[in-house]
Amino acid sequence: MLRISKLTDYGTVILVHLANYERDQLCPATDVAAATHLALPTVQKVLKTLAHSELVVSARGTDGGYRLARPPEQITAAEILDALEGPVAITECSEEDSHCELEGDCLVGSAWKKISRAIRGAMDDIRLSDLRNPPNEFPLRYTILSKSGHNSRLTK
Repeated sequence: MLRISKLTDYGTVILVHLANYERDQLCPATDVAAATHLALPTVQKVLKTLAHSELVVSARGTDGGYRLARPPEQITAAEILDALEGPVAITECSEEDSHCELEGDCLVGSAWKKISRAIRGAMDDIRLSDLRNPPNEFPLRYTILSKSGHNSRLTK
């Protein structure tokens, strides 16, 4: 089953919370924990990872805290996933620098790579601002393989 980790889910919740603040306003980790109902150590761990990935900026001191590094319209769901879990790769051979021992004989590797790229493309189109204020529907603009084996293009 394809599923993001709890930490990635928590990271998204934390980023959505920070997106509600003014661009230059810092939010202490304790406030993030209280508002999101997450344990403070978990919030601190996630914020540290997000800061390392340059999705949030931190400031130390009595007036310190965290804020988004960029406007929510400029942060993609793919970047959030990359920061907390690593790049989207359905299979090991779908990873950028993979060297599968079966690559020369494999008949399905290119299909898995195509699926990984489609998922990545969908996540690149979803912004933190969309997650904060979700539209009724996200646009479907990806080529899918129909049951007949023919490519079809969905656009909504």
